[in-house]
Amino acid sequence: MYSVMNTSYKEKMKKVIRRILTILPAVLLQVLWLLVLVHWLAPWAALINAGLSILSLLFVLYLITKQEESTYKILWLLVILTFPLPGALLYLLFGNRRTTKPLKRKLEQAPPLPKDDFDAAPIYAALSDKNKRLAQTFRWVEQTTGFLPHINRGAKYYPLGDAMFPDMLAELQKARRFIFVEYFIIENGRMWDSMTEILAQKAAQGVDVRVMYDDLGSLSTYTKTEAERLRKKGIRCAAFNPLIFIKGTLNCRDHRKMLIIDGNVVFSGGVNLADEYINQIEKYGHWKDIGFRLTGEATENYVRMFLQFWNAFAKDPVPNEYLTKKEPLCTDISDGVILSYYDSPLGPDAVSNELYIDLLAQAQETAWFFTPYLMPGNALLDAFLRAARRGVDVRILMPGIPDKKLVYRMSHSFYFVLLKAGVKIYEYTPGFVHAKACLIDGVVGTVGTVNLDYRSLFLHFENNSLFYGASLLEDLKTDFLATQEKCRERTPDNLGMGFGKWLIDGVLRIFAPLC
Repeated sequence: MYSVMNTSYKEKMKKVIRRILTILPAVLLQVLWLLVLVHWLAPWAALINAGLSILSLLFVLYLITKQEESTYKILWLLVILTFPLPGALLYLLFGNRRTTKPLKRKLEQAPPLPKDDFDAAPIYAALSDKNKRLAQTFRWVEQTTGFLPHINRGAKYYPLGDAMFPDMLAELQKARRFIFVEYFIIENGRMWDSMTEILAQKAAQGVDVRVMYDDLGSLSTYTKTEAERLRKKGIRCAAFNPLIFIKGTLNCRDHRKMLIIDGNVVFSGGVNLADEYINQIEKYGHWKDIGFRLTGEATENYVRMFLQFWNAFAKDPVPNEYLTKKEPLCTDISDGVILSYYDSPLGPDAVSNELYIDLLAQAQETAWFFTPYLMPGNALLDAFLRAARRGVDVRILMPGIPDKKLVYRMSHSFYFVLLKAGVKIYEYTPGFVHAKACLIDGVVGTVGTVNLDYRSLFLHFENNSLFYGASLLEDLKTDFLATQEKCRERTPDNLGMGFGKWLIDGVLRIFAPLC
C-alpha cells in the first residue's frame, strides 16, 4: 500500500514540476529581450519606444472596439500600456478568443450527433401561459446553446454532498448499458475508490464505462499512472485539454460535473469526486455543497453534453444509439420545466452570465445566490445593484472559511459597493461553501457548476440546469434559509473601509479576471 502511495506521490510531483518547467522558456525569452535591449539596441531606444507606443495604441483601439466584458478589457489595457511588447504577446497567447481555436476545431470535427428533433412547442406554450417573459428567457437559452427544455419528471435536491453520495453508489450498482463520468477534480479516497470499485465491476459485466477529468483541475490529485490503472480495469479514461505546454487554451478548463447512468439517471451540481466534498476529510471546516439527481427525459441533455465532449477530445467515439429517448407530447408542467445546458468559452455568448443578468432584471421580490467566489464583471455587478436598489431582496451566501485566501480577499473587494446598494451578504461560519445556485422569486432558479467569477462565467466549460416551477426549488429555498442561520451577516459597519482598504480593493478588482 505504501509503495502505491509513494509511486502516486512521485507521479504527482513529476507532473507539477513538468508543468512548472514549461513556463521557464517564456521567462528566459523575456530576460533575453531585456539584455538585447540594454546592450545592443540602446542607440535606437527612442525609435523602438516610438514603435512600441504605436503598437500599443493599435492594440488599445482593438480592445476598446471588441464586444467583451469591460473588466477584462481594462486589465489587458493596463498590461499592454505598461509593458507594450510582452503585454501584446501575452494577449495574443492567452487573452484573445482566437487562442481557443484548437478546442473549437476539435468540437467541430467530432462525429456529429443525431439532431434532437423533439418538439418543445407544447412546453413553451404551457410556460408562456404561466409566465410569457420567462418563456422568452428559456427560448433564448435554447437558441444560444442548442439544448431543449424538458418537463420535470423527477428532480431530487441534495443539500450536501454527503447526502448525494450514497444515492450515486446505489444508482451505479443498477447500471446495465453505460456509465459516463465527467468531473473537474478526481482524487483517490473513500469517495472515488468506492466508485471505482463499482465501475470496474460494471466494466467486467460489459457495461460501457467512460471517465473524463480535467488535466489541470486534477493536476495534483490524479496522474497518468492512476488513469492507466482504470484502463487496465476495462474503463475508458481521457484527460481534457492536457497541459503539456503553456498554450492559448490553458485557461479553458472542463469545470463540468456529471455522472450519467444508462441515460436514465443524472447526478450533477458542485460536488467533485474527492473526500472533502462529502466531509470525509476536513480541509476548510465543514464543506457545504449541493447537488441534484434527474430522472426521465430531462437526462437527455446531459447525455448529449458528454457525447459532444468525449467524441471531440477522446479517441473512441460513443455509439449514437445511446441517444434513444423520445419524449411524448405533453403539456403538463405541474412539477415544472428543466433546461440543462453547458457554457462554452468558444462562442460569442457567455450564457450563464447573460442568464443571471436577465433573471435579476426579472426579479420582483427575491434573488438569492449560493457562490464560493464573488468576482462578477461590471454588467452582472450592475444587475445586482439595480435589483437591490429597486427593492428586491438580494442575498449572496459565501464561505466563512476560504479555500484560496487571495481569491477570498478579491471577493471581499466587491462587498462594499454591493452592501451600500442593499445587497445582503452572508458568510458560512462552519466552513467553506462550494455550492453554486440561484433562486429568483421562489419560482425559477439554477443549480450547476457556475461560480460568480470571471473564470466560470467567461473562460471555463460549465454545466447548469435552469428550473422553473419545480418542487426542487422549494427544497433549495429551505436549504438556503437553513444555511443562512449558520452564517454571519456582513454590513458596511463591520466591513471596515479605510483609505488603505479602498486602495487595495481597487487594485484587486482590476486583477479579478485572472483568478
